[in-house]
Order: sequence, then C-alpha cells, then structure tokens
Amino acid sequence: MYKLLIRPVLFLFDPEKVHYFTFSAIRTLHKIPGVPAFIRGVFKVEDKRLEREVFGLNFKNPVGLAAGFDKDARLFNEFSNFGFGFIEIGTLTPKPQAGNPKKRLFRLKADSAIINRMGFNNGGVDEAVERLKKNKGVLIGGNIGKNKVTPNEEAVTDYMVCFEALYDFVDYFVVNVSSPNTPNLRALQDKEPLTLLLNTLQELNNKKPVQKPILLKIAPDLTDDQLLDIIDIVKDTGIAGVIATNTTISRDGLVSENKKEAGGLSGKPLTDRSTEVIRFLAEKSNKAFPIIGVGGIHSAQDAIEKLEAGADLVQVYTGFIYQGPKLIKDINKALLA
Repeated sequence: MYKLLIRPVLFLFDPEKVHYFTFSAIRTLHKIPGVPAFIRGVFKVEDKRLEREVFGLNFKNPVGLAAGFDKDARLFNEFSNFGFGFIEIGTLTPKPQAGNPKKRLFRLKADSAIINRMGFNNGGVDEAVERLKKNKGVLIGGNIGKNKVTPNEEAVTDYMVCFEALYDFVDYFVVNVSSPNTPNLRALQDKEPLTLLLNTLQELNNKKPVQKPILLKIAPDLTDDQLLDIIDIVKDTGIAGVIATNTTISRDGLVSENKKEAGGLSGKPLTDRSTEVIRFLAEKSNKAFPIIGVGGIHSAQDAIEKLEAGADLVQVYTGFIYQGPKLIKDINKALLA
C-alpha cells in the first residue's frame, strides 16, 4: 500500500516539507486509541532468535533507524512501534542551529537516492534531553556533533558538552565526524585529531559509574589506508565500535537530473560501497570490534549482505523513505527464515 498509494502522493511535494508533515501525521495517529497497538501488530516481529547482544547491550532485533531521521528525538517512541530494534537520534549539537539554507534536501527518484545538505539542523542537545526523559523503554543511540561556528580546534568541547548532557538518557553514543555538510568537519577524521577526540570522550566515560559504548561513524569515501588508520584508532582508544557508513560525496553512476546538487548522497548508489567498507574493516581487524552497517539498504537481501560482510546490526534511512515501514518487517522475517 505504501509504495502504490502513499509514496506517489508524498513524492509530489518538497522532501523537507513532507518529512515534517509525516512526523505530524504519525504523532496524530498515535494519539488515537488502539492505533499504536494496531501498528505494532502489523509491523513488529518479536522472536527471541532476532535478539542480539552487541557492545554489552541487548537489542530486540538488529534493525535500527539511522541518525538524521529523528534528529531532535521527537518520535522515537512512535517509531519503535514500526518494529525497529533501536533508534538513533541526532546529530545533536550543544547549541541550537538552523542548518544550511533551503532548499537542502533532494530526491533522486531514478537512482532511489537522496542528497541532503541539512547541516546538523537541530534544536540543541538540551531540548532533546527533555523529550528523552519520556522514553518508554526504547533503546536509544545518541549521535553527537559540533556546531558549525565552532572551529575544529575547539570541537572536542562541543562533543564533551553533548556527551555529558545525553549520558543519562541514551544507551550508546555515536561520534559524527563524517558528515559532508558542516565545513571542515571531515578533517576531524584525520588520525591525530580523531584520536584526541575519542580519547577525551573515553576519559569522560571512564569517570562514570557505568561506561556507555562510544561508536565512530565514518564516511564511505575513506581510502584503504585511512580505513586501516580507523582500525588502529579503535584499538588505541578502546571505543566500542564503528558505524559504516555515512553519506558519500561521490556521484558515480547517477542518472537523475539533480545529481550535481551539493551534499551527502544516500540510498541505493551507496549499497555496494558501504558493504565493501564493512567487509574491509571486519577482515582487516579480524572482527576485533562490532560494526553497525548502514547505507543503501532497500531490501531484506541488502541487509543480509551487510550482516554477512561483518556487520552486527544494520540501520535504515533512505530505504525507509522509499520502501516504507514494511522494510523493517521484511528484514526481520528474512533473518528468521
């Protein structure tokens, strides 16, 4: 029904406006008695065989919602009813910021893809914390970044602020230094600044009564040598794992008219590259750390390929937009089969 009736209508309108409209619709529907239970009945697959224990956390199933969809932690309880095993909120920054000028979100329908240059638009970490206090048992990842106006030399402080604010309200952290939409952010992926950043967060973490897993989200555009550096950094800093991958700046093979728009590309064109990165990290590290696989998952088979390549969990974003909530159910059903 989604692909035949709902998606064609939604795709007639501006993508960012549709995003906010969809949020309003989901929120309204969940206020109707019986609707949340109905949605769970249609989409949720519950089976002990789907459970995964990864970096010390118990996931009800291995399919999560990637960061960027529910940036401000507005609908994590509602999205969990669609069958997700976990929800990643953010990217959050210490101070609210509007992000880049509109128009900044583009559908590439012929490529089953999206280009975004949102620029970490969010209401700030403190606002999100107030919503997270209403969590009804959803496993939450907190994706954190720096404000656009913060110079790279001071970026560590921004990540520390977000870590401290979110610590009591998320189950794991994700350090985002790989978005292409904040100027110079990707420079923080270089070995020296990245090691400093992760070591600083680990020092904060080690002072807590319970340590929360810290993961690093990396770009798909890293070279093999850079990926080997990532393996060394994970080992040296002792972080819990890696999310592979963020959006790409590559435009190889695209056919859509708006393919030259600036920003990060997600969706089907990223499927193979993200799987290659997962396989490289898993093989070269001898599976020394957990990996969450994300990028171009539009079918159950796409998810299975990432798990077979070495991912322990997977996340969807653009595939959720193109395929609808049935995608989560399809993946979990295929894993059981």
